[in-house]
Amino acid sequence: MMNSPASDIAERLADNAEAVCRRYLSKGHREGRYWLVGDVCNTPGRSLYVRLVASPDGRGAAGKWTDAQNGDHGDLLDVIAASCGHRSLRETLSEARLFLRLPLPAQTEDEQRYRQPRAPTGTPEAARRLFAASKPISGSPVKAYLGSRHITDLAGCDALRFHPRCYYRASEDDAPDVRPAWAAMIAAVTDLGGAVTGVHRTWLALDGRDKAPVAYPRRAMGHLLGNGVRFGCAGPVMVAGEGIETMLSLRQVMPMMPSIAGLSATHLAAILFPATLERLYIARDDDAAGAAALTTLSGRAETLGVEVVPLEPRLDDFNSDLATFGRERLAAKIRVQRQARDAGRCLCLR
Repeated sequence: MMNSPASDIAERLADNAEAVCRRYLSKGHREGRYWLVGDVCNTPGRSLYVRLVASPDGRGAAGKWTDAQNGDHGDLLDVIAASCGHRSLRETLSEARLFLRLPLPAQTEDEQRYRQPRAPTGTPEAARRLFAASKPISGSPVKAYLGSRHITDLAGCDALRFHPRCYYRASEDDAPDVRPAWAAMIAAVTDLGGAVTGVHRTWLALDGRDKAPVAYPRRAMGHLLGNGVRFGCAGPVMVAGEGIETMLSLRQVMPMMPSIAGLSATHLAAILFPATLERLYIARDDDAAGAAALTTLSGRAETLGVEVVPLEPRLDDFNSDLATFGRERLAAKIRVQRQARDAGRCLCLR
C-alpha cells in the first residue's frame, strides 16, 4: 500500500528531526534523545518533548512529540503548521517540501481549474473563511476567558467561535520573539441581512483566562462600518454598545434583549438600524469617546423616529460593573434606567 503524500513527508521530516526542531522550535534545546521546548508554537520551556531518534525497543518513533502540560501529541507536520501559523495542510506540506528541498507537486487539471485562490488579507472573504474554519466555543478556552470576566450565560451566542491557532501578525510594539499563533475568540461581524462582512479576533493566553500577552490582543478585519457582532434576532427593541464583553455582560441580566456590539465608539455611532426598530438602548462606555458615540447615535436614531434610552454604567463599562458588583446589582442598575414597558421583555434574572 502506498503512503499518502503527507505520511511520506512526515517520515522524511522524522529522518531529519533535529534539523526540523532547530528550524521551527528554535527556542528549545537538545537533551539526550529529545528536543525540549515550551510548546508546539516555539515558546521557551520544557513541557513539550520531541523524540529525535527511535527508541531501541521500537515503541517510540522519531519525530513524534508530546506536550506534558496538556497531553497534546503529534508529528513534525503539526510543529511546522503551528510555528508558521498555517490554516491548511496544503500550506504546511509546501513549507515542508521547501525545507526538505523537495520539488513541489504539479497541479492536476482539476486543481488548476477549481483551486480557490487565497483571499486577500483583511477582506470580507478572508473573514468568512476564518469564521468558517473556527469551531464552536463549547469546551474551548473561550468559555474560560469569558468566565474570568464573569460572563457564564452564553445562550444565543452563535456569533462567537473558537480558533485553536489563529495567526497573529506581530507589530513594532511586540517583543521580537512573540508567538505567531494563539488560540482566539472569533466573533462574526454581520450586516442587517445576517451576512458575515468581517470578524473580530481576541487572542487568548495559554490558560485561556486572559488576553494573550501581545501588544494588540484585539483586532478586527473586513467591512465593519454600519455592521457589528449581533446576539439575538433584531426586533422593535434592542441594545447597542461598543465591546463584545460589554454586551455579553448585559445579556447576563437581559438575555432576551437583542443586542449588537459595534466594536469601537466610532463604529457604534455608525451602526445601521433594522427597519423594525422602535426603541434603542445605548450602553455607553464612561469616557469621552463613549459620550461622543451616544450623542451621534442618538441624533441619527431620533431623525429616523427611533426612541433612544441611554444606559449608564457605574464604572468604566458594564463588564467592570458585572465583575465588581455582580449580577444582582447590575440588574438593579439597569432596572432603574430601562423603560417600564420593557420589564417583561428585557430583564430576566437567573
